[in-house]
Amino acid sequence: MKDKIIEINRYDKRALSFLSKFEKKKKICLTLSAPYKYYFSLFKNLNRNSKILELGAGFGQNTAKLIKMNYDICATDISQVSVKVMKKTFKNYKNFSTKVADMEQLPFKKQSFDVICSAGSLSYGDNKLVMNEIFRVLKKGGKVIFVDSLNHNIIYKFNRYINYLKGKRSKSTLKWMPDLILIEKYFKKFGYGKVKFFGSITWCFPILKLFLTSKIIYQFSNWLDKKLKIKKSAFKFVLVLKKKN
Repeated sequence: MKDKIIEINRYDKRALSFLSKFEKKKKICLTLSAPYKYYFSLFKNLNRNSKILELGAGFGQNTAKLIKMNYDICATDISQVSVKVMKKTFKNYKNFSTKVADMEQLPFKKQSFDVICSAGSLSYGDNKLVMNEIFRVLKKGGKVIFVDSLNHNIIYKFNRYINYLKGKRSKSTLKWMPDLILIEKYFKKFGYGKVKFFGSITWCFPILKLFLTSKIIYQFSNWLDKKLKIKKSAFKFVLVLKKKN
């Protein structure tokens, strides 16, 4: 509970900064954009009447693209200030609603949504509780679409631990970072799933940037991911699940 309060306060402060225009919208750099491009591509062929729940939406960094696809979007976050920012940012969209919500205890009835999505928020809740809640509020035959960081590569684990020591990350988020074991648990729970891994050489990007352009690194990294299909050293993954009828 202590870690959850820490994260709420952290994101409340970020949202206040954004609301006060002291912080500009951060764009995903080219070299790390591939998993997000793939993530958003998965929404293009959904039923137009799909009702979508976004978990851990923050102040709407990834929500805008979903709204513009004209789906019925309900974006949630545990940070009240973040939700306030989203309400202000997307107030002119009739297909948008938002709610303060804890992923571990979603305030929705069973089988309320056709699609549940998340971009980088899985480590902010107890894995088992979050998985069970997603399963509960998802309709039979519904889809889950996640993009997140993979907690397997020792370099990424070390970097996240350093951020914890610096106070940029709470201890529980280290424990709940998704890994290959958690992905398998999701497969088993929902009955169907597929996953795609990205950034197998992201750990060496700082070195490559010394003598290669971002475009070349992006192209080479994507080619390598497709060619070698590496899992364990991947930086990001995109997970798609379908709840059995």
